[in-house]
Amino acid sequence: MQTVEIYTSPLCGYCHAAKRLLSEKGVDFTEIDVLAQPDRRSEMMDRANGRHTVPQIFVGKTHVGGCDELHALERAGKLDPLLNADAG
Repeated sequence: MQTVEIYTSPLCGYCHAAKRLLSEKGVDFTEIDVLAQPDRRSEMMDRANGRHTVPQIFVGKTHVGGCDELHALERAGKLDPLLNADAG
């Protein structure tokens, strides 16, 4: 399974919704709280092509986007194949 990283903020409802979907699917993820670690926000923006809103979700080397994009992948049946793609 691919590694999953999600940049979040504790007051963000979209962050909670994205984490809930991943948790319901049994996906382990690394959460990076940009409020608690403000220096990581610039890292997030670099990785997300300038996007500054949270959540920003990465599956392996793929930038998924935010909560809406994550849920769209799930609805389209494309999230599981992405999560289970060969990490090599």
